[in-house]
Amino acid sequence: MHWAHSHLLTISDLTADDIHTVFELADRFAEMADRPVKKAPTLKGKSVLLFFAEPSTRTKTSFDMAAKRLSADTFSLAQTGSSLQKGENLKDTALTLQAMYPDVLVIRHSLSGAAHYLSQILTCKIINAGDGWHAHPTQALLDGFTLHQIWSGFAGKTLLLLGDIAHSRVARSDVELFHKLGVHIRVCAPRTLLPRGIDNWPVQVFTDPVPACAGVDAIQCLRLQLERQAAGLLPSVREYAQFYGLRSSHLDLAQPGVKVLHPGPVNRGIEIQSSLADAANSLILSQVSAGVAVRMALLYLFLTQSQKE
Repeated sequence: MHWAHSHLLTISDLTADDIHTVFELADRFAEMADRPVKKAPTLKGKSVLLFFAEPSTRTKTSFDMAAKRLSADTFSLAQTGSSLQKGENLKDTALTLQAMYPDVLVIRHSLSGAAHYLSQILTCKIINAGDGWHAHPTQALLDGFTLHQIWSGFAGKTLLLLGDIAHSRVARSDVELFHKLGVHIRVCAPRTLLPRGIDNWPVQVFTDPVPACAGVDAIQCLRLQLERQAAGLLPSVREYAQFYGLRSSHLDLAQPGVKVLHPGPVNRGIEIQSSLADAANSLILSQVSAGVAVRMALLYLFLTQSQKE
């Protein structure tokens, strides 16, 4: 199996065939979750460095678990307690880490373009685990894989991204991925939470959730990212929840069996009615499980199949 990539920085790096390659491998690795011994020696002797300069639960833990299930060694660095907190710049920190000879560096950083920058100065492989508002390619891959496990195909399906589009790296990566797979994409948010240039995205734009939800096959709710917003974008969180929080009445307008997703962390009662997060058609926990399988597939590809471009 040939994997013609040295890094994963954005979904735009991948073709539709690449995406399906990840899904096919993830299908195999997902089966390991049901085994008594959830481990294979595939990446024994390889080292995976988790460099997370922003908080993370799901992404960091699933990368750690994915690497360990394939018998790789993992090492973690967070901004708190590191030299970054003492004023060291990103370049010097990264070069210090490279001197420890990791095979893969998985990075999350608040600066858009941080992963790309490191790919230019380091010799190890770089996987972007989220950079600023820019991209979160592994989240998009796991979102796609979650629906791949449910749907027989993507053609003719309609996906709605509902919530804070402007500040969401998940939204940007999901749009890239699902567009490559032939999905019709809708986005819905208050005008103040729609990004500049949205008219150039391959999406249908709504500001009212009622028509946005009509006839869709899946709805991805997005977290309200107050920490990235300027003051005055919303009258109040309560008003946002009242008009843009996903409710049962919205699902009544969608296709029968509509699937509900959320990349997490979930703010119950704000982005989504609490009962919907736990309903039978919710795939939120399936996304978490999918994250381990997809990241196993990526680590396998980059550490056994990848060649220098």
